[in-house]
Amino acid sequence: MVLRDGSLVRVRPAHPRDFRLLVDFLRCLSPETLALRFFTAGVDPEAMASNLVRYDGGFALVALREGRIIGHAAYRPTGERMAEAAVVVADEFQGKGLGTVLLGQIAQAAEAAGVQALEAVVAPGNQRMIRVLRHLGYPTQLRSEPGIVRVTFPTSALPEAIRAFEMREAVAARAAVERFFRPRSVAVIGASRERGTVGGDLFHNLIRGGFQGPVYPVNSAAEVVQSVAAYRSVLDCPGPVDLALVAVPAPAVPEVAQECARKGVKGLVVISAGFAETGEDGARLQRELVEICREGGMRLIGPNCMGLVNTDPAVRLNAQFSPFQPLPGEIGFLSQSGALGIAIIDLANSLGLGMSTFVSVGNKADISGNDLIQYWEEDERTRVILLYLESFGNPRKFSRIARRVARKKPIVVVKGGRTAAGARGAASHTAALISVSDVTVDALFRQSGVIRTETLNEMFDVAALLASQPVPRGRRVGIVTNAGGAGILAADACEAHGLKVEELTEETRAELATFLPPQAALANPVDMTAGAGPNQYYRAITTVAQDPGVDAMIVIFIPPIAIRPEDVASEILRATREIGGRIPILTNFMASRGIPSILTDGEIRVPSFPFPEAAAAALARAVEYGMWLDTPPEDPFSLPEARKEEAALVVAGALRRGPGWLEPEEVAQVLSCYDIPLVRTVLVGDPAEAGEVAEALGGRVALKAVAPGLVHKTEVGGVALGLEGRKAVEEAASRMAARVSAAGYEVKGFLVQPMVPAGVEMLVGVTHDAVFGPVVAVGAGGVMVELLRDVQVRITPLTRRDAGEMVRALKTFPLLTGYRGGPRYDVKALEEIILKIGALVEDVAEVSELDLNPVVVLPEGKGALVVDARLHVAEMPTPQLPFGAKRRI
Repeated sequence: MVLRDGSLVRVRPAHPRDFRLLVDFLRCLSPETLALRFFTAGVDPEAMASNLVRYDGGFALVALREGRIIGHAAYRPTGERMAEAAVVVADEFQGKGLGTVLLGQIAQAAEAAGVQALEAVVAPGNQRMIRVLRHLGYPTQLRSEPGIVRVTFPTSALPEAIRAFEMREAVAARAAVERFFRPRSVAVIGASRERGTVGGDLFHNLIRGGFQGPVYPVNSAAEVVQSVAAYRSVLDCPGPVDLALVAVPAPAVPEVAQECARKGVKGLVVISAGFAETGEDGARLQRELVEICREGGMRLIGPNCMGLVNTDPAVRLNAQFSPFQPLPGEIGFLSQSGALGIAIIDLANSLGLGMSTFVSVGNKADISGNDLIQYWEEDERTRVILLYLESFGNPRKFSRIARRVARKKPIVVVKGGRTAAGARGAASHTAALISVSDVTVDALFRQSGVIRTETLNEMFDVAALLASQPVPRGRRVGIVTNAGGAGILAADACEAHGLKVEELTEETRAELATFLPPQAALANPVDMTAGAGPNQYYRAITTVAQDPGVDAMIVIFIPPIAIRPEDVASEILRATREIGGRIPILTNFMASRGIPSILTDGEIRVPSFPFPEAAAAALARAVEYGMWLDTPPEDPFSLPEARKEEAALVVAGALRRGPGWLEPEEVAQVLSCYDIPLVRTVLVGDPAEAGEVAEALGGRVALKAVAPGLVHKTEVGGVALGLEGRKAVEEAASRMAARVSAAGYEVKGFLVQPMVPAGVEMLVGVTHDAVFGPVVAVGAGGVMVELLRDVQVRITPLTRRDAGEMVRALKTFPLLTGYRGGPRYDVKALEEIILKIGALVEDVAEVSELDLNPVVVLPEGKGALVVDARLHVAEMPTPQLPFGAKRRI
């Protein structure tokens, strides 16, 4: 667990073997701390340690640092679904958030055990404990009694508790990253006398960059490194060391890390390769390294990384081994690839794009992208966050953090690995639809407000725009050019990317006519003709910017012989300043890219693109982000009236048989717990009983075979529709049994359902992604589902906006809204089913796959009905809840 100061502690259940450690812990507590926790300072350490180890009927946790206990928390049942909770922290670790962390863990463990509320008995003078309880974020009730205060709070993870925890987590993450970006001293372990080596260039870059603190070269075989006195071990460095850069062979890294822990190093950057990226032996070595860091309270970047940079003049930390040093700027960049990081720095420099900070995270054994995003969230020097990612450690946590941070600063991502090596064997339509691509990644980014680009080139195009111009708040683009052909290309590119190039108002065109030649085109694009001079650029930009139908502007300059580009650039800058950030200005300027020197005066910067198409593509990405910003945040959908305990019991009972598909009656029961409308379904054992039920139902019916392992019934003749009358149903059932048996399935029975009125057939389903968790899909349904592949997906938890966007993004959505004069259908009812399915799989994680296909959406106001439903269950890796407790059935 991470404390408020960014350091780590280990938290685990207490065990009888902790007896001596607890005795030592109690003996180290001050009389005041003992009195506040135990209501007396006269505590017998050995007797109390025996009690703290057992905590009969309850649960106890200990927090450890460097092998000694520094905190203890526990709960003990006191009544029906009630328990008493208590926590105590070593004096020197009080005020760092450890008490809050421990009590939060205890609350989650108590909830998992069925405890609904916790009570803490607090001495009247123990204001510190009251603050810990309130900082948890749970609503508390206080009751004063003679000599004590009773504080009661629920154990359920209410939204306010989760938000409070997230804020504490963000503070801890920033403190952890801060120790890397703002060290007071640095040691390079493995510093080399030879340039052209990793250790040599690391040390050289730190010195050349002008780091504002001492740099200690550590080399066991040299007395001097690059004219600086060297040290045989980090323990020999004369002053404290905040940050250690390690560039020694991988097998030597654990010993170096142990020495760093003894020295009191706060942050370790392991450049060395040879860890988890190389196989199981390397993975074991990496686990050993992480263990050493945790025991010593150190944080770790890497291993297998290229280092980090902070361009702040007050720090000047160039702690990486590439030959390039980033320009100062407003971009925070994370690269998961070290080698690619070298090219990224070079590319950014060539485009005139500066960085506030740069990090290569390598194997992400400790510090991750989630930590860095939270640091950049409050970093005043960072305006845009860029990420090159190859994998996710905790995508659901990434989504939660990104949703918050993207409201403040744009996050632009290139994610490597767009396609899967192949689709996994999938038993349901839903799994088959989404297993062959990274649509889950697209969904994650879309829901979180993250801008995804296909390439690094596109990433820097978007960064150049967002780092220098305001976020566009609409799709309408004004184009000003001195070349008609370039204006046409720009207009076509804008339309291709979903932007709008609409005619300017009569007032705007009249104003343009006062200073442009008669042959100029004034509608939009505005073609000023080749003779347009610098002042005409200034006047055209300021005039078009005032048009109420313009949200952004692309300015194109193709240099004629008689006009100096510098003069036009100067007028573009003057116009941009006058507009005052109301709309973004982009240029297509002399095949320049990035922010060339002539398009910045140190205060105003205007991005340039080599071709109009690149400008339009970058603008389109920024527009989508602006539209996301303009949609207010929305809490996830919840269904308080759902009978989630009953659904969980059904699933738990089915899991006794092992992983597999639920029986039809079990599926119906689970869906009913979430008020998901399944058409009336009767399970029968033989053709004669099917005929009897059909007669009782009256009217036309549907008949379906029930056979273990049979997924796609229509492919083996396991479905018959529109049957009427007892005899017809019996005969159809007999023929169906023969067909299904001939296909190799054993018929166990039949489902009889009344025929559903005509409507639009849709699919709603779920698959459980190994990395992302539950993924909800909606698409065109029926037998054509996998042929059409018209599907939209989102990662749970869902909001109402998610459900609406999913349905409206489908190619087949017009069928629901009166296509070519047809009837309108009940879209809201379909959205409700999507949301309820999302709530179901959030509550019952063991639902591994689910197909509702078809869902028949009836005419407007008539609702929607699930005609066929399949639900697969399996034991899933239990996800981390906010305080680290495990969810159970």
